[in-house]
Amino acid sequence: MKRNEVGSRGVRGLKRLFLPGLLALALYYGVFGGEYSYFALRRTRKAFAREQAELLERRRVIDSLRAWADSLKVDDATLERLARERFGMIREGETLYRFAEPQDTGADTTGASEIR
Repeated sequence: MKRNEVGSRGVRGLKRLFLPGLLALALYYGVFGGEYSYFALRRTRKAFAREQAELLERRRVIDSLRAWADSLKVDDATLERLARERFGMIREGETLYRFAEPQDTGADTTGASEIR
């Protein structure tokens, strides 16, 4: 064999390895490297979905609070019910009965002593 044939085979072998190696390097960088890697984009998408769900829940709460406020402004029966339930207000001639829970629930009310 001549010297040129051996050299050209080596150059061809390098060319065959260079392009796939370059593609593999680019693929690796695209998946794992840089600011916009696959994993960073996946984390960002999950965070975006969580924020969207939280925003939707807060909008639902705001809508229900607005509806409650509107009913308090417009509906006298709702306002009266609120005054009676939360503040214990009564009309003239009515009697209010309140039932309180016992304060010390851990006390022995049966009168029996503990046996050891």
